[in-house]
Amino acid sequence: MAAAQPGFRTSAPGGPRGTDTSRRAATTGRIKDFILVEGLRPGDLLPTEVELCERLGVSRSSVREAIRTLSTLGIVDVRHGHGTYVGAMSLDALVEMLVFRGVLSPGDDLRALRDVVEIRQVLDHGMAERIVASLAGTSNPDLHTLVDEMVAVAAEGRTFPEQDRAFHTGLLARLDNALVGQLVSAFWEVHTVVVPTLGLSVAADMDQTARAHGLMLDAAEAGDARAFHAAVTAHYDPIGRALGATTP
Repeated sequence: MAAAQPGFRTSAPGGPRGTDTSRRAATTGRIKDFILVEGLRPGDLLPTEVELCERLGVSRSSVREAIRTLSTLGIVDVRHGHGTYVGAMSLDALVEMLVFRGVLSPGDDLRALRDVVEIRQVLDHGMAERIVASLAGTSNPDLHTLVDEMVAVAAEGRTFPEQDRAFHTGLLARLDNALVGQLVSAFWEVHTVVVPTLGLSVAADMDQTARAHGLMLDAAEAGDARAFHAAVTAHYDPIGRALGATTP
């Protein structure tokens, strides 16, 4: 078997060499290193198992276990009959874990969901200046239409998850930062999925939430960061009251 290439890790940090766990961690790390060193991008084809064994100097069973781990994380995409590709690395696994955590053991007065809501607020407030700068002086009829739809749906006592997600995605669309958009979308999804399972009732405050989206958009188009921050706070007040949380 060929020797491992220079620059690739040969053991998992802190793990006793020779154990199954450390071998799996080491091989997983070396495949990630391989992707980076080779400059592979999402959708690029990885070498076969045999080729990876030869290039990394590891056993076939170690490669298989590592590929399974990386597939679970979305780092690689195994297409049976076609090969293994660099994955899109979405945040789906993170979302599923957080949803399960929130549903399985909310505990401590709904602490898990409160944490998610707090992170959503931090992201919205943290990106406020950039969002306002990107939308200042513009007209966004598509986003205003979403606000009108949210207000109308709220008047009927219903929630508006589709419009809500489209609105927040639209606010971030002009930013040159794909990761923050993915994070906002991921935590939005956790929030939306977990709330009904915990029996929280925020329908009475849906009108405030819907109109707060309009205030956010108006402030951004006017270039008013302070008003945008105030609107973000108003947006989260209803769920904050339901959770007994303090708005940051």
